[in-house]
Amino acid sequence: MRKIKWGILSTANIALTQVIPAIQRSAKAEVEAIASSNGKAEVAAAKLNIPRAYETYEELLQDPNIDAVYIPLPNSLHRKWVLEAARHGKHVLCEKPAALNAEEMIEMDRYCKEQNVLFMEAFMYQFHPQHERVKEIIASGEIG
Repeated sequence: MRKIKWGILSTANIALTQVIPAIQRSAKAEVEAIASSNGKAEVAAAKLNIPRAYETYEELLQDPNIDAVYIPLPNSLHRKWVLEAARHGKHVLCEKPAALNAEEMIEMDRYCKEQNVLFMEAFMYQFHPQHERVKEIIASGEIG
């Protein structure tokens, strides 16, 4: 099975300390590139053994080797870069909150579907084993 190749749009702390190391531990994915608008991508790439660093987010999105992107940018930039990533055919994992309002979320969801790319907000607990267990207990009627 081919690994999913990730691009990271930002050198945000959560990307550097949590998400990139998690992807690198996965047998099904690898971080292929990182981009930063503040000149920190090269340092981050060297430190975290990421093959490519880009000076702009647009350059990373144009990389044909990237399958999906993680977007940990400031909330006000999520809409712009989710739409740009989808326009380039990249699947998107966007840090929470993905949108500033319902209209933005509807627009991003609709556009990603039109572009045939997956779009997901990064809520860790959604797939956490403890959360899954709570859903099982509720479904069984034991509580709730």
